[in-house]
Amino acid sequence: MAGNVVTRKGQPKKKGGVGQHIGVTTKRVFRPNIITVKTMIGGTPTTVKVCARCLRAGKIQKVI
Repeated sequence: MAGNVVTRKGQPKKKGGVGQHIGVTTKRVFRPNIITVKTMIGGTPTTVKVCARCLRAGKIQKVI
């Protein structure tokens, strides 16, 4: 057996292997923090999906 061969390559991680992708680094993805909020649109209470940053900034007013 050579030193640069990974013997457990094909096995899943839960069985002691390292999976299919050895040494592959995946770029991190930053997604918005989406929250479902009730708000007033045109005088009618409506459910809208809004990011938490917009909610904190006061761009959307929450209806209780």
